[in-house]
Amino acid sequence: QVQLVESGGGLVQAGGSLRLSCAAQGRILSINDMAWYRQAPGKQRELVARISSGGSTSYADSVKDRFTISRDNARNTVYLQMNSLKPEDTAVYYCYAINFRSDYWGQGTQVTVSS
Repeated sequence: QVQLVESGGGLVQAGGSLRLSCAAQGRILSINDMAWYRQAPGKQRELVARISSGGSTSYADSVKDRFTISRDNARNTVYLQMNSLKPEDTAVYYCYAINFRSDYWGQGTQVTVSS
């Protein structure tokens, strides 16, 4: 059974930083893309950043130049470094992974940015 286990969320003041981590646990083979999504209250879930197994990255316009996604393939772990946080970044952040067999979601971690 595969689980994506997230950590690193919390409360931070505007302008601060947080680092999210997500580790894929269980028998998960050959992960292709990994990503971070977020969902704010009353809004649809949106893609924040995505990284391929080869390290190619893409970002939502709203987080470019502030967030950095990275991964450790040997540990099946993906990270999201979030700098210069804004109140509008407040949301539940979800980890996502996909391989040839299926896609997987984490349980979500709350990020709250106070003004």
